[in-house]
Amino acid sequence: MQKSSSISRRDFIKLSGMGLLGIFSTHLSPLKQLSDQQQGRVIYENISVYKKPSFESERVRLYWKDMIVPITKATIGDKEPSYNRVWYRISSGGYAHSGGIQPVRTLPNPVVEALPSEGALAEVTVPFTDALWNANLPSRVAYRFYYETTHWVNAITHASDGRAFYEIKEDKWDLIYYVPAAHLRIIPREELAMLSPHVPSFAKRIEIRTDLQLVIAYEWNRPVFVSKAATGAVFSTGHYSTPPGRHIVNYKRPSRHMAAGNLAYNGYDLPGVPWTTYFTEKGVALHGTYWHNDFGKPRSHGCINLPSRASKWFYLWTNPHVPPEKQWAYEESGTAIDVLPVP
Repeated sequence: MQKSSSISRRDFIKLSGMGLLGIFSTHLSPLKQLSDQQQGRVIYENISVYKKPSFESERVRLYWKDMIVPITKATIGDKEPSYNRVWYRISSGGYAHSGGIQPVRTLPNPVVEALPSEGALAEVTVPFTDALWNANLPSRVAYRFYYETTHWVNAITHASDGRAFYEIKEDKWDLIYYVPAAHLRIIPREELAMLSPHVPSFAKRIEIRTDLQLVIAYEWNRPVFVSKAATGAVFSTGHYSTPPGRHIVNYKRPSRHMAAGNLAYNGYDLPGVPWTTYFTEKGVALHGTYWHNDFGKPRSHGCINLPSRASKWFYLWTNPHVPPEKQWAYEESGTAIDVLPVP
């Protein structure tokens, strides 16, 4: 483990103050103005909207799970919680803490005319869509698929009224679901090309700083990308800290249904977890997250929760590379990952 190349807490504070972390990732720049199309999906059972960006401010409104609200901007709020001070301004007035809102957009897609024989990877581009057991029976909902989740499309079909659906094969139990085709974007193969292919595998390394809740990618010991994260935590039910030490990426999938027995979130049933990069035999992985937006503190059952776009970057950058036509890749000699424990 090459500690000399790591970013220290002092260096991190220095870089933050100088704005230099922007060269690594946009995920640490929450103050950028959001477009008129930006929306937010309520993640938790309910959230409160406050007059000012502070939990001490007057409550003005209550929103419920899966409500979609227009967001006009992001801002820094009160000093608490210190690990995540980002708040969203709601167009109807007031502020909601970002931890309970998933930034989303509503971007319908044209239906593709044909699919490769092996199928294709797709991404949900609307706040949520219901996956059906039968395209002709809209009340028979199997799951709700959320924004930026990924799924493997096997075929194109049509309901009796002519509406186009994509047939999705479940990757955990081999079940078949049907999703409105306009709600899924078939990801072009060129978008799944490996990042930094000219850099040899031994020159790439990931560092997971559990003290700072950061994941940093290095090329030739130079940091090239960084993202906030939520690593393993200690709960009343057990100790689930992300295992420290050196690990090797050994298994990757662009989409994974994580349920009982997986480490994404104990007891949860999470279809379409995007961009999973496993690095322990027990299933600890880097992956995208849609069940919270509260990065900066430990809160998982071992896995590394990341914003979905950041998890995609790490997925495409690490070895082994998953060919676009494949749903997984195994390799015992992938990219090195160093998990640094809290001092």
